[in-house]
Formats: sequence, C-alpha cells, structure tokens
Amino acid sequence: MTIPRTQLVSPDITAYYHCVSRCVRRAFLCGEDQLTGKSYEHRRDWVEQRILALAQVFCIDICAYAVMSNHYHIVVHINRKKAELLSNREVIIRWGKEHQLPSLILKYLKNQTTNSETQTCRKIIHTWRERLYSLSWLMKELNFSIANTNRTN
Repeated sequence: MTIPRTQLVSPDITAYYHCVSRCVRRAFLCGEDQLTGKSYEHRRDWVEQRILALAQVFCIDICAYAVMSNHYHIVVHINRKKAELLSNREVIIRWGKEHQLPSLILKYLKNQTTNSETQTCRKIIHTWRERLYSLSWLMKELNFSIANTNRTN
C-alpha cells in the first residue's frame, strides 16, 4: 500500500528528496517498445525540458534527474526560504507561467482592487506561495503533463 506524500515529506526534517514515477500497463515514457517496435524516444527531450521548465516556476531546485523507458527519477531540494522571500508580484508571475490567472488577480496587479478584494487576493497568493515549494504540486504538474503527452503521442 502506498503512503500519501504528505506523510512522507517533511521539509523541516530534510529538504532533499528522491522521487520516482513510473508508467503503468506497459506504457512507454520513452525508448523503444520491444514488442511493437514503436519508438517513443522523441519524448525523452520533452520530459527533460518539462522538468527544467517547472524548476523555473517552482521554488524547488532540481539536483539530478534521469528519464528511463517507463519511469523517471528526480532528486530535488525544496527551497522554502526562496518562496517565502518572493514578493506577491513574483508569486503571481511564477504561478501565471503555468496557470491562467483569475481576473481578480489581474485587477490586483493593476492596483484596481477594493480592500476586501485585496484581502482575497492576498489569501490566493499565500496559497500559491505554499504550492511553489510543494513537492506534491511539482510532481502533479510534471505527471499531468506526461500523462497528456502519452495520450496524444
């Protein structure tokens, strides 16, 4: 039985983690399927680029990674301090690189919010800041991208 990542990851104890994510049902991440002869090697560079792109958004440093035929390994350093030092604007910019920003946040960026709207925006930004150093969110974003690629390519 698997254990939820929230019970395994404690940045207060250590900020370094080695994660492995595998494909299921004989699916290939990259390489060549020996049974069918179909090559999925074109995906390797895409997965590597996706890992590096997410590292530019999240406050999680990529120490090492390896992309294998049906799984990948990634060694990370959770940089909570970096996330906590970001300004609200920097958090919004980082989050907006991967997600569509709500109209209220766009209004906040233009300094056009009321006091209550500003408080709501600050709560949203606080949530995003926490996600920017969340290993679960990094892995979710990476695996979601890979799953979508596997269906279409």
